[in-house]
Amino acid sequence: MRALALLTAGSLLAATPAIAADWVVDTAKSHLGFSGTQAGTPFTGTFKAFAATISFDPAHPEAGHAMVTIDVASAATGDPQKDEALPTADWFDAGKFPRAIFEATSFRPKGGDAYEAVGTLAIRDVKLPVALPFTLTVAGDTAHAAGRMELLRNKFGVGQGEWQSPQWVPFEVGVDVDLVAAKKG
Repeated sequence: MRALALLTAGSLLAATPAIAADWVVDTAKSHLGFSGTQAGTPFTGTFKAFAATISFDPAHPEAGHAMVTIDVASAATGDPQKDEALPTADWFDAGKFPRAIFEATSFRPKGGDAYEAVGTLAIRDVKLPVALPFTLTVAGDTAHAAGRMELLRNKFGVGQGEWQSPQWVPFEVGVDVDLVAAKKG
């Protein structure tokens, strides 16, 4: 759910203020997570499988681009009941919509090491505009981006049947992005 939003986090790395470059995300060192509540109890999860391509020119951040593709069937919370439910038709419907895609079509500097990736997020074949705020640090050829955004799961059709109501699982979900990337040679 919120993890999809985490996909957008990959775009965070694209905003490197010092050097124009293309970046390769190290998924083993990166994390796309999500959080929410069910019956008043908070839970967190992660997407175990995702890929990202990022390009950024500091002279023209508006021309930057990032594409993050998330395998929604890889969503895991550590709770077997939730983990079985997430890929089903009531939630992500991974059989019909196997991927969530975040595409950042531009970046906005927000001052200091703060940026915003602006683009669209597609989940369950619903594509909506989103903006992901993040911070970026660059040390040599390594970039680290971290950010969080809030989504409304119902806007993407996540939560069907008895889950269309926010009674047990509120509509609000968080997406957390923590990405490490290396500059392409």
